[in-house]
Amino acid sequence: MQEHLIIIGGVAAGPKAAAKARRENPDLKITLYTDGYHISYSSCSLPYYIEGLIQNPEKLLVRSPETFKTKYNVNVHIRHRVVKISPDTKTVEIENLENADKFQDKYTKLLIATGAHPFIPDIEGIHLNNVFTLRTFLDALKIKEKMNKHKKAVIVGAGYIGLEMVEALQCSGLDVTLIELACQILPILDTDMAEQIEKYLTEEKNLKIITCNRLERLIGDEEGNVKQIETDHGQVIDTDIVLLSPGVRPNVELAKNAGIEIGEAGAIKVNDRMQTSIPDIYAVGDCAEQIHLITGKPVWIPLGSTANKQGRVAAINITGGDAKFKGVLGSHVSKIFDYTNAGSGLSEREAQKHGYDYQAKTITYRDKSGHYPGAKDITIKLIADKKTRKLLGAQIIGKGDADKRANIIATALTAGLTIDDIPDIDITYSPPYSPVIDPIIVAAEALIDKI
Repeated sequence: MQEHLIIIGGVAAGPKAAAKARRENPDLKITLYTDGYHISYSSCSLPYYIEGLIQNPEKLLVRSPETFKTKYNVNVHIRHRVVKISPDTKTVEIENLENADKFQDKYTKLLIATGAHPFIPDIEGIHLNNVFTLRTFLDALKIKEKMNKHKKAVIVGAGYIGLEMVEALQCSGLDVTLIELACQILPILDTDMAEQIEKYLTEEKNLKIITCNRLERLIGDEEGNVKQIETDHGQVIDTDIVLLSPGVRPNVELAKNAGIEIGEAGAIKVNDRMQTSIPDIYAVGDCAEQIHLITGKPVWIPLGSTANKQGRVAAINITGGDAKFKGVLGSHVSKIFDYTNAGSGLSEREAQKHGYDYQAKTITYRDKSGHYPGAKDITIKLIADKKTRKLLGAQIIGKGDADKRANIIATALTAGLTIDDIPDIDITYSPPYSPVIDPIIVAAEALIDKI
């Protein structure tokens, strides 16, 4: 009997696994089911389409179902939701969302790539018109259509998506207010770093930011359109559009109902081969747990780069190979107007939480030679273990080139380098790209002196 790989999910990890599995095994039957209207699109680029930096939304669609069929011989079924997994019979039950028909399909290997969903608070007015989340390609099209007809927007949640959408909407001419439950924006950052970005946004971009406030209710007009929001502190803000971006949750119910183990981080528990607790069932992407390379503990850090790596690893193992996904560092980078927020590894708050005896040091330095036109400041915060002297993490922000410094840190963390190793790295130098001593080395030497 022909081997049959069924993949559930069609945005990042699922299509990646399908393409890789086909390259590994030309004879494998591959079927992909997704409940969405589109597959294989760049969800991380959606804010830039909304802002207008990417004019044609079709450019975000990496591959179509037709391309997967002609190029990879993968049968893709959009608008088909897998509603049940039966491991004992190795079958899945599928519902056609266009006509409500249900049918079964049998697998030899199953890959779950169901992703994550936006957290939507259960509050009054949440279903009013012009209240949006941004997760799918279709979400972006709807927001783009509506925002040009309105003047005011409230964004709830000051994480990556929230801040990217602040830029997208404000640059499109809307008056934007940002609300965050935590008492700082970008809760992933240490407070001192987040405060620097908040100061930039309020002073240079005139953004209205309200922290330490929870969205309490949405107030609509007679036609069912949102017109105001109210926080738990009684602040009432007029608005035409509300974007909810308080975070996402892993889609694990399908796996849980099939008896697949859910990990302590709340996502599907997998090993380094992406295998779940049930034989012949794998999980990848935003629905799957990871291991943190610093702490060795399970975490859930949903990122597109991780999803693609896991999809590749799973496909190799499904087709008889041997590949391992070692883990994550939470490496991140995001654009906030002309500011960059980047980092890798543990924050000071996380180091404290995990019981490390650590030392942190923050410096501000030019990203290029000071005499070179266009040199800008970046602020670097390095954290290291006092006893082992191993690097634990870094946060790098500013108007200068923060991203490439974060990648140096990610490499050092992956290699398990100590803070004493950093000054020995032979980093490139030329005035248009760096001072003669790179800011990362300056920061490392400052931390060495402090330890």
